[in-house]
Amino acid sequence: MDFSFDARTEELRTKLLAFMDERVYPAEAVAEEQRALLASPWDTPAVVGELKAEAKRQGLWNLFLPDAEYGAGLTNLQYAPLAEITGRSPHLAPTALNCAAPDTGNMEVLAQFGDEAQRKQWLEPLLAGEIRSAFAMTEPEVASSDATNIETRIRRDGDSYVVDGRKWYISGAMNPDCKIFIVMGKTDPDGADIRRQQSMILVPRDTPGVEVRRAMQVYGYEDHSHGGHAEVVFDGVRVPASNLIGEEGGGFAIAQARLGPGRIHHCMRLIGMAERAVELTCRRAVSRTAFGKTLAQQGVVQNWIADARVTIEQLRLLVLKTAWLMDTVGNRGAHTEIQAIKIATPRAVVEIIDKAVQAHGAGGVSQDFPLAELWASARTLKLADGPDEVHQRSLARRELKKYL
Repeated sequence: MDFSFDARTEELRTKLLAFMDERVYPAEAVAEEQRALLASPWDTPAVVGELKAEAKRQGLWNLFLPDAEYGAGLTNLQYAPLAEITGRSPHLAPTALNCAAPDTGNMEVLAQFGDEAQRKQWLEPLLAGEIRSAFAMTEPEVASSDATNIETRIRRDGDSYVVDGRKWYISGAMNPDCKIFIVMGKTDPDGADIRRQQSMILVPRDTPGVEVRRAMQVYGYEDHSHGGHAEVVFDGVRVPASNLIGEEGGGFAIAQARLGPGRIHHCMRLIGMAERAVELTCRRAVSRTAFGKTLAQQGVVQNWIADARVTIEQLRLLVLKTAWLMDTVGNRGAHTEIQAIKIATPRAVVEIIDKAVQAHGAGGVSQDFPLAELWASARTLKLADGPDEVHQRSLARRELKKYL
């Protein structure tokens, strides 16, 4: 395994680091100021559009897609350090580069499983950053950590499918630019194989019967930067049968293919979030005095910083190994490592950010620093894309098989 950066990665890193310093970090405060003046909190601040135009001009666009036909054609190993950099401003930089979830996963689904007409109608404007999208799977009435539990029904009726169900925490759905939902539901709820009951279907936002009911809060605040996390009701929603993605019963397999890259992308960005937290901690530590000496001279703060550095280096190596395996043996061959990083990375980064909050005192929980928002995002990722406990269960079973 060789994790050194090749020439293309190094070139993109240099450009992206400059873009972050010159454009993204200064835009963080501007975006908040502009959002406060918007008619709706879910509208996109003008500075975001400016960032997207500049990123596209510089060739920092769709870096996540390994298929050169649609994206930058980077391997997972090449993309990893770039995604880490965007994680330093997770609510602005990924969007600026058109590399933000849930659009990334939805674009991957359409590129891999969509037909020509679906790619033309929905993938192309997503790739161009002209629209946003949402992935509707999680439901409030069932334990969605087990995807076989979902109750939304997708019923065939002649040349159409009719969708009925209630979803929540559907990321991006509050954004008025969100024009399309990929909805996961059951086309065969009584099928013999519980993993062949589900299908995915494209539902345009303006279809009669689609109701974006309310924004769901995250630790008491609304995540404006991601276009919110909405509760969405599908009541007798009728769409053409041609909107089905792939085949009936293929939804579970598509979801697994979608979540593999999504999980590693989250972990890549989490490392960047941890780096931002350590940087803020160090700057705070050398500038604040308590009990007769700077925080940087306090042993407990030194321990926090040292432990964070060790942890980040360990996590980065595990993520890079996972990316390398995905490139060389495929997502299935990297299954154990994907689960391992999904367990380890959010858990550790939450702790690192928590110590950064502590170092900032009251400022750490305020809106004057990005730490509270970073902490909430990292903590949420212990649930998103499968709770830690689900991955622990699966990983333990895989290990135990060796001894049975």
